[in-house]
Amino acid sequence: MSRTRPNLLAFAFGLLASIFSSAAAPIDTNALPAPAVLTAEQDHKKMMELLGITSLRPGANPNNTNAPNAVNYDESKANPYPALPDPLFLKNGEKVTTAEMWWKQRRPEIVEDFDREIYGRVPKETPEVNWEIIETTHGTNGDVPFITKKLLGHVDNSSYPPITVVIQMTVSTPANATRPVPLMMEFGFGALPGARGTNAPGATNRFAAFFAAMNAWQGQVLAKGWGYAIVVPNSIQADNGAGLTRGIIGLVNKGQPRKADDWGSLRAWAWGASRALDYLETDKAVDAKQVGIEGLSRYGKAALVTMAYDQRFAIGFIGSSGEGGAKLHRRNFGELVENLTGTGEYHWMAGNFIKYGGPLQWKDLPVDAHELIALCAPRPMFISYGASEGPGAEGKWLDQKGSFMATVAAGPVYRLLEKKDLGTETFPPVETALIDGDLAWRQHKGGHTTGPNWPTFLEFASRYIKTDAHP
Repeated sequence: MSRTRPNLLAFAFGLLASIFSSAAAPIDTNALPAPAVLTAEQDHKKMMELLGITSLRPGANPNNTNAPNAVNYDESKANPYPALPDPLFLKNGEKVTTAEMWWKQRRPEIVEDFDREIYGRVPKETPEVNWEIIETTHGTNGDVPFITKKLLGHVDNSSYPPITVVIQMTVSTPANATRPVPLMMEFGFGALPGARGTNAPGATNRFAAFFAAMNAWQGQVLAKGWGYAIVVPNSIQADNGAGLTRGIIGLVNKGQPRKADDWGSLRAWAWGASRALDYLETDKAVDAKQVGIEGLSRYGKAALVTMAYDQRFAIGFIGSSGEGGAKLHRRNFGELVENLTGTGEYHWMAGNFIKYGGPLQWKDLPVDAHELIALCAPRPMFISYGASEGPGAEGKWLDQKGSFMATVAAGPVYRLLEKKDLGTETFPPVETALIDGDLAWRQHKGGHTTGPNWPTFLEFASRYIKTDAHP
């Protein structure tokens, strides 16, 4: 036995060395397929062929009131499918009566439906992200000095070197803070090379004013002793169908087109926000248990998806998210499901979502927006819109009332988890703040922005987010 043991050990070590040597061997990039190059129209057509769909219904047309598909703004025609899926009934018909049933049975059912049919599945394994601080600067906002770190999140592309993904983010915290601070994360443009902003070459006064107004919230956050982060979504995944074979979606698919239930850009942006939160959990200046997420328009959709899927985020501020966000899919008002299933916006969603623009109907969707909001429970959520009518209004396209109805319909889940809903089912006048519960709502008169709602949001959020929460 003593003579054979060294030989066995040598064999074992040799085998292990061979395995590790093989694992460490560089990938032959010449043997890898090149990333597919497709226009959005070509990729969309391939997905329709994969789904066996030959035609789609047109989306709502906001520009021609005489068109057969003219947008509807008539409330009497707005609710052809008034019966919404009940978030508190299991698929087998059993009533959800306890928090345990919600967490262990019903919530996973809803998540599966959103994964498969609406936003797509994130792969079981995604690449790691290595964060690098590339610059640290000091500034002053009002009377508050702050420190800003510019970061790059290098996504491991060793499995497919032809595609490189680098997430852009800035993190700003009060310079005089003596303990980790709460932080609001926004999907935005950031302040990294190539990002749009007031100092961009050729920027007009109009754009300078726009960005100044858009960034005013940062001073309000700093004044409360909080920090803020800006994550640049397009550095995670392009906002078009032609980019689906690149970005993080293209990287995990090795440059090839999606399967029908693969994730779309909204879910990819949410994944990127979660990776940003991974970094914040290592940043000693930040109280990572008190990080909120905010976004406007398509990024409002992404912020809502982020809250629904990553329970580490403490609070959500969802701005003007419309169809694909807080608006009910079953509403015939403003932007419709069909607008999202066409070539311009389908990339936000899973390929399977296209089915509901033809041949399936909205009523065939297994879930609706109220259940996306319900997935955020029991954490506080503030749903924000501009006014639909009046000077400088946001307009009706986003369907403010349809999003209010979805927020109301999410209330039973909040109540089940011993939280407060909106407190009313009556659509409130503009600039009426509903902030007494854990679900909150307000329309402002400032147009397509979250800006005028930041003070109300911060009043609401201060019930939950505390600068002295952790020593």
